[in-house]
Amino acid sequence: MSNWHKEIDLVYLWVDGSDPKWQAKKTAVTGVLTDESETNNKGRYLSNDELRYALRSAEKHAPWIRKIFIVTDDQRPEWLNTDHPRIQVVDHKEIMPAEALPSFNSTVIEYFLYRIPGLAPRFLFANDDMFFNADVQPDFFFAADGYPIVRLKRKFFGRWHPQLTAFFKGLIGKKLGQYAQKLADSAQAVEQLTGTYYSGVPHHNIDAFLTADYRHAVEEVFANRVRESQTHHVRTFGDIHRTAFVYYALGIGHGHLKYVDRREASRILVHKHDFTAYIKRYQPTLFCLNDSQRVTDADRTKIRPFLEALFPTPSTFEK
Repeated sequence: MSNWHKEIDLVYLWVDGSDPKWQAKKTAVTGVLTDESETNNKGRYLSNDELRYALRSAEKHAPWIRKIFIVTDDQRPEWLNTDHPRIQVVDHKEIMPAEALPSFNSTVIEYFLYRIPGLAPRFLFANDDMFFNADVQPDFFFAADGYPIVRLKRKFFGRWHPQLTAFFKGLIGKKLGQYAQKLADSAQAVEQLTGTYYSGVPHHNIDAFLTADYRHAVEEVFANRVRESQTHHVRTFGDIHRTAFVYYALGIGHGHLKYVDRREASRILVHKHDFTAYIKRYQPTLFCLNDSQRVTDADRTKIRPFLEALFPTPSTFEK
C-alpha cells in the first residue's frame, strides 16, 4: 500500500435547526420553517447532539483520519474545540456559488464538498447521525488500488419503476418518495452514460470518495443537472443526487462494488427500533440513527442517552 492511506479526511454536514438566526433565515427564504413532508420535516434540521458522539466514534474507531471538516451555515457547536488542529469548520459561503445560497437542501450542499480548501485526495463523507461502531482501517473504505469501496444494499430500483409508479398513481394516488425517485433517476442517468444499470440502494452510511472523481462528476459529467438543482433551497423532486456520482464511479471502473448487510452497515430508524437491542443483535461496523417525518419529540429523547452509553468518553475535539 502506498502512502495514500495517510491522507484521508472526513467531512460532516451539520445544522442546528433550533438556532433563531437560522430559523429566521430559512423562514424568510422558503416561507415555512418545517412541515411534515419527507423533504422539509423537522428531522432534517434538528440537532440531537449527534455530532458530538459521531466525533467520539471517529476518534475511537478511526484515529488515522487526517482531518475532519464540518460544513455548516454560519454556525458551530458551542462545545466544539475549533482550535484543535484536526478540526476545521467550513461555511457554506466558502464552497458554494452565490446563486445557491442560502441553501437548506443537503442534496445541493453535497455537490460542493470537493471545493473544501485543503481537502485530501480521498475523503469520507457522513451526516452527523452516522457512527463508527468498531475499529476500522483505511482499507475498509478504499481498496489496495486506492479506489473507494462502494457499499450497496440488495434492494432494487428496476427499469419497470416508471410503469409501476404510473400504475400506483392511477389506482391509488401513490408515487415513489423523493429519495427513492432520486435513486431511480441516478441509476437511469448512469445507465445512459455507461451502459450499466446499478439497482442496489446505497447503504445510507459513511461513504468513501476520490476528490478528483467527485469534482469530475459535478463539473463535467452531471454539470447541467447540478446547475438545474443548485438554486433549489430545499429538497426538490428532480434534484440530481450524489448517488449518481457513486454509480458513475462504478461504471467507469473507479470503485469496487460491495453488497452489505446490517452487520456491516445498519440504518436504525429512530421511530421504530430499540437502539440498544438492535446494536446488540447485529453489532454493525457502521450505523446511522435515521430521523424522519415519522419521528416524534418523544422518540428523540431516547437518542442522547443511547449515544452517551455507547460513547461515554469525551473526544479531544470537545472543549
